[in-house]
Amino acid sequence: MAEVTRVVRERPTSPHTTIWRWHLTMATSILHRITGVALYGGALIAAAWALSLAGGPETYAAFKGVMGSFLGKLALFGLTLAGFYHLGNGVRHLTWDLGHGFDLKSANASAVGVIAFAVAATLAVWVIAGMTGAL
Repeated sequence: MAEVTRVVRERPTSPHTTIWRWHLTMATSILHRITGVALYGGALIAAAWALSLAGGPETYAAFKGVMGSFLGKLALFGLTLAGFYHLGNGVRHLTWDLGHGFDLKSANASAVGVIAFAVAATLAVWVIAGMTGAL
């Protein structure tokens, strides 16, 4: 019988952050993934809110106390920023799905636009919340 030899080849590796030079569109892609994960955390906070409502006035008061603390407000601010960023970058991806905005200048401009939108919308929501006494 003939002897069978097995050839082991190294698998190609994907480029990663230690190989590629950082650029804006790379950072926005990574940030899109991070904000997506953060929004899952926001869903857990929303579930805790619903459960605290179902738990009665004492449970809801405890939840409000936690979310009204400095760390709670910081988490909510971060979730607001993540939500607006993820929304803006999702629209950017839909534009790409239509075949527009792939050239370097447009890709960089849309990345800056998404970041600016996320920051401006977040600040607007929190300023309005502060003005109406919701904070």
